[in-house]
Parts: sequence; C-alpha cells; structure tokens
Amino acid sequence: MIKNDLFLRALKGETVERPPVWMMRQAGRYLPDFMKLKEKYDFFTRCRTPELATEITVMPIHQVGTDAAILFSDILVVPQAMNIEVEMKPGLGPWLPHPVRSSADVDKVIVPNVHETLGYVMEAVKMTKKELNDEVPLIGFAGSPWTILCYAVQGQGSKNFDIAKKFCFTNPQAAHTLLQKITDTTIAYLKAKVEAGVDAVQVFDSWGGMLSPEDYQEFSWKYIQQIIDALKPEIPVIAFGKGCWFALDKMAVSGASALGVDWTCSPHMARKLTGGKITLQGNFDPSRLYSPPSEIKKMVKQMIDEFGKDRYIVNLGHGILPDIPVENAIAFVEAAKEYKAR
Repeated sequence: MIKNDLFLRALKGETVERPPVWMMRQAGRYLPDFMKLKEKYDFFTRCRTPELATEITVMPIHQVGTDAAILFSDILVVPQAMNIEVEMKPGLGPWLPHPVRSSADVDKVIVPNVHETLGYVMEAVKMTKKELNDEVPLIGFAGSPWTILCYAVQGQGSKNFDIAKKFCFTNPQAAHTLLQKITDTTIAYLKAKVEAGVDAVQVFDSWGGMLSPEDYQEFSWKYIQQIIDALKPEIPVIAFGKGCWFALDKMAVSGASALGVDWTCSPHMARKLTGGKITLQGNFDPSRLYSPPSEIKKMVKQMIDEFGKDRYIVNLGHGILPDIPVENAIAFVEAAKEYKAR
C-alpha cells in the first residue's frame, strides 16, 4: 500500500482533504544535485542508466516534497527505439540528423520489441519503485504520437513545426502510417511500464496546440484515444495537450482519468468545457515561479479555490523552468499542502 495515495485518490475522483501536488519536469534541471550529475553524464546516459534515472526521480520527493514521483526519462527514447537517430545538443536541444521526410523514410521506421530496446526504462521503474518504498506513487509517461512525429519530421525543436505540418498535409498517408507506428510502440512501451510497476501514466502532447481543431482530431487526438483505450483497463491515464483547450470537451469523454490544462485556460473555463466530471491537473504558469515565495503561495491558494479541492491535482501548466530557485518550487508545493478549503 502506498503511504501517500492522495494523487491516486484524486485520479479516482474521491473526496480528499487537500489536492495532491507535483510538477512536470520536477525530476531535473532546477535542482543543484541534478546539475552536478549533468556535469558528469550526458543527457541520454542519464536516461539509459537505471541507477542515475532512479536517483534523479527520487530527488524532488526528498528535496521539494511532492505527492508523486515522475520517472526521469525523455519522450525521445521512443523514436530512438524505432530506428530514428536522436541526439541532444547542448544549447540546441533535440537534434535528429536524418529526419523522416518521405514514404521511404517511414518504411525504415520500425515498431520495436520495447523490452529489448527500452528495457533500461523498465529497470529504472523497478529500481525507483524499490527506492521510493511505497512513499508516493510513480508516474510513467510518453509523448503523444503527434508530438513525436513533430520531432521526427522537423529534425529539431521549432516555433511552428512547419516542416512536420507540410509533411502531414502533402503526404497524409505516410503521416498516418508513421503516427500508427508511433502509437503501437507507445502502447507497448506504456504497458511494459505498467508491468514494471508505475502507478499512473501521462501522455504529453506538447505540440498539439500547433494544429487547428479539425487537424488536431485527425493527426493527434485519435491516436491518443487509442493509447487511452489500450491502457485505461489497467491504470489511470492522464492526457495533457499544451494549447489544446479547444479539445477539452472531447478529451473529457475519452476515458482518461484526468486532463492536464495549461495556463492559457482559466480554471472556470476548463471546468465548464469538461462538464465538471473529470479530474483536472494544472495550470500554474511556470514563469510565475519567478515571483516571490509569498506571492506564489497566494496565487496557488487562489488557483485551488477556483478549480476546487476535489477532482483536482495541483501542477504547472507545463514543465518547470531550469533557473527557478528551489525555494520557490518548495513554496509552490507547500501552498498545496497547507491548503484548507474556505
């Protein structure tokens, strides 16, 4: 039995004494101890070494005090396993030297045996579960098929992923073949994480907001729906689409246990769009963590008041930024822990 099960109870929609709190990208870059490891080991070495991934995952539980851990890894380990080369370049971020730009390129992409190609992730899950010792739940995650396609086709990060969108709109058949391969791999990958011991999974659709509402349904949501359908009988699934407020009504009837909301959608609007019947997660602007701790605490209390304490998970509207002071992150977490409903 997990000692602190607030997060899992909120996912089930149960009445809680206070909402649980965690932060996207909490395992990593704003923590001084993480920066020490970063100086010693390159990015994918940290991802591929279960001992390092475990150490980084557990850091914020002990140092910041969140109610859930999220496995340290990266969404781009999935395309790596699919025969798509991915590097992490300092100062640039993801770099794919051979982007997928044609039907012939799509044919070279494989649906791998995830236990062989991503076994190191499952080892990290098992090791982390042991290290956590049932203190808090562990979240596993994956990128959405659309978000993975964006990197695979664009070849790097982008403000608008124009090359990725052009590929989808000029060669939709190849795009859908690639999206399905990513979906099949992601389902197998998340199921393997469930077997290894994670307590919930989250699908990150970081670039869903790049698409129009119609294109979002065609090129992103229908593939996320496949993932939810495959995983929901086994484990709670959180779906997070950055900039995708326009799809919240459809997401709310998907069978997901919770939906992530970014800071561009108010709590009132998010509740209205989702019919008030599903757990929501979010949506503090990560940049607001630059505010003084006393102000952060006031704003978090107001955010919880607006969402309501039940069917709600306190989180950021996207990942924590690398230069946020640790004391500000702690103030964010403490505000949720100190919350008392009016």
